[in-house]
Parts: sequence; C-alpha cells; structure tokens
Amino acid sequence: MKLTYHGHSVVLIEANGKKIIIDPFITGNGQTTLNAEELKVDVILLTHGHNDHVGDTVQLAKKNDATVVAPFELATFLGWKGVNVHPMHIGGAHQFDFGTVKLTQAFHGSAYVEEENQKIVYTGMPAGILFTAEEKTIYHAGDTALFSDMKVIGERNNVDVAFLPIGDNFTMGPEDAAVAASWLKARKVVPIHYNTFPVIEQDPKAFVAMLESGIEGKVLSSGVTFNL
Repeated sequence: MKLTYHGHSVVLIEANGKKIIIDPFITGNGQTTLNAEELKVDVILLTHGHNDHVGDTVQLAKKNDATVVAPFELATFLGWKGVNVHPMHIGGAHQFDFGTVKLTQAFHGSAYVEEENQKIVYTGMPAGILFTAEEKTIYHAGDTALFSDMKVIGERNNVDVAFLPIGDNFTMGPEDAAVAASWLKARKVVPIHYNTFPVIEQDPKAFVAMLESGIEGKVLSSGVTFNL
C-alpha cells in the first residue's frame, strides 16, 4: 500500500490496483500540488460534508467515473448532483474490491455551504474512516474532537497509520491529538488539518514531540509518499 499526503486532510491511497482519495479538497487548497483536471482516481472516500473536505469530489467523480463512499445523507446529496455513490453510516463496514471501509464516529459538524445562495445544506453525521487493504489498516479521523471511544478503536483494530487533525479551533489541537494517538495505539501518526488557514496554524514537529515513546510521528510535506 502507498500513502501520499496532499495537504489539509487529503490522503491518496494506492492499494489493490486502485487509487482511492480521502477528502479531495484541491481547488483552493494552497498546500496541495495536485491538479483536479489531471488527477486520476477510482474511489473517493468522504468523512463529512464541509466544503474543505468535499472539495472537488463532483468534478473528480464525473471525470473518472469514480465511486463516492460517504455517510448516507452526504452520499444522497452528491448523488443528486449526478455522481455514483455508495452510502454508508457510522458503525457500518463494507468490503469493496479495493479494500474494506468502516465508518467511525467523529465529533464535529457536517454541512455543505452554498455561498451563492447563502444556504447551508445539512449532510448528516460526520465520520472517521477505518480503511483496510493488503493486510494494513489506516485510520483517518476526519475532523473531530478527542473522544474516549478512540480507546475502543485502538483496542479492536491494529492501526498501522493514524491521520489525525491537529489544527485546533475546529478540531483537536496538538495536545488532544497526542492523547488520541496513545488511545488508538497507532504505530505511526501523521498530523493533518493544520496550516491551511491562519486560524489552524500549528507546529507539527512540536506535536510529534508530544507522542508517546513507541509511536512514530511522520510530518509529511504535501506530495510525499510512503509505503506500508
């Protein structure tokens, strides 16, 4: 399995011959080196409906005939826009040909803002994602506060890599994310959702220094790939 971080919360997974992207916020993301016009993906996984996570989903899905996997209400909303969707919900898992996806809870909001209409569209509950393929498991927490059931996620899953938000203000800050890493018993932790906007500026190296001994913190520049 190959994992590439592309800034904010964007993670590209290559597994079982497929390209799977999580939360493809590309246009307007000053951290990413991706070009939505050129990107080839097979599957899009979404944690919630905020614009900085849905991002370029509709364009990418239509251009690539990609399947969008998302919480039910968000999947329904995107299906109305003409994309192929597979709806799921928190606690549910599904085995696809590219791997197994299970949605976990996340403590956040989920709504799509249509600026031109000054309209907010409710898109259901936010989620985290457990993705398993090629005998490896990654956990993408989405946007979330620290919550005690992360201990359960850690007890019931062998998490090889956890992608955790550290930006504070809208999500966990570094201190809470370090606690989350401990509870998840993750072997590796990659900080995400920071420095995209002034209000979420953080020092990722300071976060890594907070991690318990035995947990490897990986600060990744946008576009950097590593193998599991």
